[in-house]
Amino acid sequence: MQNTLKPVIVKNVAIGEGAPKICVPLVGETVEQLKEEADFLKNQDLDVIEWRVDFFEHVEDPEKVKEALAEIRLILPSQPIIFTFRSAKEGGEKEVTTAYYVELNQAIAATGQVDIVDAELFTGDAEVKAIIEAAHKNNVYVIISNHDFDKTPSKEEIVSRLRKAQELGGDIPKLAAMPQSVADVLMLMEATHTMKEEYADRPIITMSMAGKGVISRIAGELFGSALTFGAAKKASAPGQVPVGELRSVLNTLHNHM
Repeated sequence: MQNTLKPVIVKNVAIGEGAPKICVPLVGETVEQLKEEADFLKNQDLDVIEWRVDFFEHVEDPEKVKEALAEIRLILPSQPIIFTFRSAKEGGEKEVTTAYYVELNQAIAATGQVDIVDAELFTGDAEVKAIIEAAHKNNVYVIISNHDFDKTPSKEEIVSRLRKAQELGGDIPKLAAMPQSVADVLMLMEATHTMKEEYADRPIITMSMAGKGVISRIAGELFGSALTFGAAKKASAPGQVPVGELRSVLNTLHNHM
């Protein structure tokens, strides 16, 4: 069955429509670094910015996070921003308590200064729902994500996690996995295609990481991934392609489809 997929529209960027959108990470540790990076990204060919707040030195102080966000917004008033605290167990820079993780995401959603927050699927169903509820109350969308830096789960498991993210109420289910082989890359792409054709009623994001997985970062339009992560200055995950190259390849594929 082919579901009709409703794109997620943030600041005139339609995620889930046309070519995959390009997202670039902000990974500064200090406010100064963040401002410098934001200034650099202002002139890059990208669609969405992900603030990886787990890199930020004052991430455990919500007020300082809000102040830094206000500075970023002054420089990037019209770009969609995803707010992401990536936990260490899913490849991030640090670990905080689950209670703080929920509180931080809720507090930032309430500022209305981000467009999307990222909630990790395995944080706990009640916790994820609490983040979604706070986000939606403030017209902020939610990516529900899962990352496996060691391996690629089975096709059934990939589909099952994406479906669960959708059932919990996430606006964009996301899954990233590390391939051990080319077969793993194909399996991830096949699982994404199955999810899109049979279950998804909203955009999904998937990627196979590292060098082997690069094809999954550029061919998303064909098999069903709506957003891809590129690197401007510093990559936040293995396998991210520089934005200029990425746009050119995405356009080539889009124009021939």
